[in-house]
Amino acid sequence: MPRKIRSAAVIGSGIMGGGIAALLAGAGIKTLLLDIVPPNLKAEEKNDLLARNRIVKAGLDAALAIQPALFMSPRDAERITIGNLEDDFAKIADCDWIVEVIVENLKIKQDLLKRIEPIRKKDTLVSTNTSGIPLKAMSKGRGKEFKQHFLGTHFFNPVRYMKLLEIIPGEETLPEILEFMADFGERILGKGIVWAKDTPNFVGNRIGVQGMVKVMQLMLEEGITIPEVDALFGPVMGRPRTGMFKTADIVGLDTLAHVAKNTYELIGKDEDRESFVLPEFVNTMIEKNLLGKKSQSGFYKTDLTPDWQKIRKVIDPATLEYEEARPPELPCLAAAQKAKTLPEKMQAIVYGEDKGAKFAWKAVANNLIYAVNRIPEISDTIVDIDNAMKWGFNLEMGPFETWDAIGLEASVARMEKDGFGVPEKVQKMLKTGNTSFYKTENGTVFYYDFESESYKERMVSENILSLAAVKAKGMVVKTSESASLIDLDDGVFCLEFHTKLNSLNQQIIEAIHEAREFINTEGIGLVIGNQAGGMPGAFSAGANLADMVAAAKVNQYEGIELMVKDLQYGLQKLRYASFPVVTAPYGLTLGGGCEVCLASDKIVAHAELYMGQVEIGVGLIPAGGACLNLMKKFLSSLPDVVTDFDLAKFFLPVFMAIAMAKVSISAADARVNGFLGPRDRIVFNRDYLIGEAKKDVLKMVDEGYAPPPKRKIKVLGQAAQGMVSVEISNMLNGKFITEYDALLAKKIAYVISGGDVRDNAEVEEDVILTLEREAFVELLKEEKTLARIDHMLTTGKPLRN
Repeated sequence: MPRKIRSAAVIGSGIMGGGIAALLAGAGIKTLLLDIVPPNLKAEEKNDLLARNRIVKAGLDAALAIQPALFMSPRDAERITIGNLEDDFAKIADCDWIVEVIVENLKIKQDLLKRIEPIRKKDTLVSTNTSGIPLKAMSKGRGKEFKQHFLGTHFFNPVRYMKLLEIIPGEETLPEILEFMADFGERILGKGIVWAKDTPNFVGNRIGVQGMVKVMQLMLEEGITIPEVDALFGPVMGRPRTGMFKTADIVGLDTLAHVAKNTYELIGKDEDRESFVLPEFVNTMIEKNLLGKKSQSGFYKTDLTPDWQKIRKVIDPATLEYEEARPPELPCLAAAQKAKTLPEKMQAIVYGEDKGAKFAWKAVANNLIYAVNRIPEISDTIVDIDNAMKWGFNLEMGPFETWDAIGLEASVARMEKDGFGVPEKVQKMLKTGNTSFYKTENGTVFYYDFESESYKERMVSENILSLAAVKAKGMVVKTSESASLIDLDDGVFCLEFHTKLNSLNQQIIEAIHEAREFINTEGIGLVIGNQAGGMPGAFSAGANLADMVAAAKVNQYEGIELMVKDLQYGLQKLRYASFPVVTAPYGLTLGGGCEVCLASDKIVAHAELYMGQVEIGVGLIPAGGACLNLMKKFLSSLPDVVTDFDLAKFFLPVFMAIAMAKVSISAADARVNGFLGPRDRIVFNRDYLIGEAKKDVLKMVDEGYAPPPKRKIKVLGQAAQGMVSVEISNMLNGKFITEYDALLAKKIAYVISGGDVRDNAEVEEDVILTLEREAFVELLKEEKTLARIDHMLTTGKPLRN
């Protein structure tokens, strides 16, 4: 009988427990969330269920309220049942997986596992989310069958957004249990699996916290400022914009201190144990409750000037006084910003000559050496350590990938020159002619294995179709600076965008036409997708506004209209092509990116999908067919036999979605908003998207795909415009919108409703497309639209004028 997880119990309703419960519920799993009965209940409360569930209810409410949202949809909470550890503990007998997320106290965890053992049904999985307590100690005294089904499942916070899931085998965990949980975590929960050993703080936190604390120590030694550190260890080193100290503020200084102290106490034989000792000024900050985001003040804080302008301030480690944070100026930073590739940027930082570069070199060299010395203590492979850092700390490259990027031979030579203790295993590796940790041969990636002293193939799930690997095998059919057409085999091709944020431009529009023509004779189906990095990443953030505004400012309106028409009909011709088209969106799917999806036969979306038509924010309306295809998406849910319906019930949500620039907070939310339909699919693991989209193309072909018939579309006509005008007038009078917002909204209503036609008329698709295109070009001639676009390009924020 195949193992399934249909229901789960999460014990502990704090931020981690609530996050795990939200993730499970989002994946469709019935979840029991339990916590303790509040201590010291009043006599009249002891039999009051609401009072007894006060802690768990508060935990669930906090999980629902927190921003960014832990729940992909508030409706997911309907799958969660709450209870307490006295009245509801017996309910865990019905669960297929029990995960404990309680306080980090060995005795308390041991007692909980002891209670679970006689109640859980046979074969039920039991796991712990501990980050520091050994599993061996936790499960001491439990029976063999319990231990065979016991393991560590260490999620990272926030659970919804962080890809890393460390799986830690217990001493007696059955191999099939570990394999099942790895598959479940990757395929159902969408996580990246790292195999860790039962060592203090496992993999991610062991390497990551060591790096953070060491940077703090070196900062004081080298006379570097906090803003300089964050600039040096930001995007130029393939790290998040939050750098080191802003990240620490988000995590919480008290949390960082707890992990560092816990690790220090448990690693008595670690050669660099002292790198987990926080500088004294950080301990003083914790005593003063300067904990970061949770207390509104940490390494950074935001103040208001007398004229209500926000000002970012940073703490001075010497005085613990705050001063204005100013952008640092270092020669190595300037050089890195000019470099094109990430390896070139990294080299500019670590091999520079100024004080910032020398500091960065010491910090990087120390962390690289620390990482290699942890093999095989915490992990057997460099791959798991690299993945832990990428998925748990949102780095573009892990330590060993970074080492390759800065040059293994060159960096080791400098380490030896500077007196660093280069590990013997690295020296031996170089002496045998192995000059990189990774290498690629015929599209297959190999990693260096220290145990066998040879390269091994980096294994990936059979469900993952890597575009990089396919391209490395020479399967690119057509390519330009902005897009490529890639042969995925079996007659299926992938159109990949690769501009900044995958924004649409003339080359991409041309690629859409070329892909259709090519596949019409040479293939059987098309996937439109890409595998660009970042969190959340961008399927496509829309049209290239800079190109658009530049053309408008020199009155190239005919060229703009022609380009818009090419996009509209490029997408519409795909919609009616003789082959199936499946889009695979994720992350930012805005404006034109959203329109590409709306024109496809089917959408296979990642769970983290931020989808919407946002053009009104820059003074425009959609012009890639959204005013047509979103309405068609809504109406397509109706069976053909339903001919008598209130069209206004469909018009209004379409109008509101575009006029209010609604953006989904997840794929589940996009389905609620109508951007995803009943036939579209949601996939939790982003790495699966291209492969899953290809499967759907093949399935449609196997089922005898035929393009949809081209039909007239029913529109609401002038009745819709009158209805909208009344509401717009009310919003203007209440000063909820500006006069220009009102103008834009009326244009949107005019286009969607079919223009100057009678109520409930049927019009050709070309009518809507023409109205849409004409309105778009007209708006580009407006000064207020150009001002909105300029403001967005300059500040990244919308202008309300």
